[in-house]
Amino acid sequence: MTETYPEKLVKYVRDGLIEQEHFGFIVMSNKKEIINTIGETNSYPFYLRSCAKPLQASLLIDLKMDKFFNMTEGEIALCCASHAGEKIHIETAKELLQKIGLKPNALKCGLHKPLSKTEQEKLILNKTTENIFHNNCCGKHIMMLGLCVINNWDLSTYDDINHPLQKLIKRRIYDLCEIKQDYPVTFDGCGVPIYAMPLANMVKGYLNLFCNPVYEKLRNAFLYNPYIIGGEDRTDTKIIQASTDIVAKTGAGGLCIVVNTRVNKGFVVKICDGDMKAREIVVIDILRQLRWADIPVDNSIKTIHGKIVGEILCTQQLSQLK
Repeated sequence: MTETYPEKLVKYVRDGLIEQEHFGFIVMSNKKEIINTIGETNSYPFYLRSCAKPLQASLLIDLKMDKFFNMTEGEIALCCASHAGEKIHIETAKELLQKIGLKPNALKCGLHKPLSKTEQEKLILNKTTENIFHNNCCGKHIMMLGLCVINNWDLSTYDDINHPLQKLIKRRIYDLCEIKQDYPVTFDGCGVPIYAMPLANMVKGYLNLFCNPVYEKLRNAFLYNPYIIGGEDRTDTKIIQASTDIVAKTGAGGLCIVVNTRVNKGFVVKICDGDMKAREIVVIDILRQLRWADIPVDNSIKTIHGKIVGEILCTQQLSQLK
């Protein structure tokens, strides 16, 4: 693979000394062309991870699953979500699965503790364990099962890369992201196939999705249900809540894609070490510089007693973008 050359995007300065740094890439684009970049990727492909979810969910519109099951806006949002496993997420997931007519054991996303720290504490206090609906990807898996139901596809192998559903998902993602060649494929944490592509194609895919009237329901699901998209302390939820026209979606591996549906422009941030705090700080700083949104963020470094001993700084300004 081609060498990449990331740029320093964030540094932690404690009492004058740099003690932590994070490197990565920023790519900004409109529907026609790349506008600006920071860091040289040389078109290196990165896996979409959970940023694939709204692209995958385009099929629920294409195949009219939304109408077949009379899906609510919140249920559509859950299909795109990397949710924190809170009450609203679990209830929405259960309702959608019931509409589809399947039991929880049909889901193949696996178990993990809820992303919400509050919900984790509740499990400990109540002496209970996580269930399938706490999985942040359960909405995507319920959607996949729903698509199989309406197309009479096998339910037991919906996660197989050679399943008709997964083949169709690949074609749809490649179409939206304007991919002209094959890139590596692997399996996401929840077990379904996930595809790689250059960062610029990720942004192009989001623009082709969220700035297309055909997918208005998906766009509105994001804009009007930000808490279902993420939840407690989730970066994409914070961004959507602070604006009226901005869609955002985070993904593992340090990814966050943002689209301003009013001006038809978007950008992607990739933090090389996957640090979520660094990712949030960079994305929010870009939004401020673009004057798309002004989201409060505490960049101070504090002791456990609350004394400020340093600050977290973004090292790139828009004027530095190539």
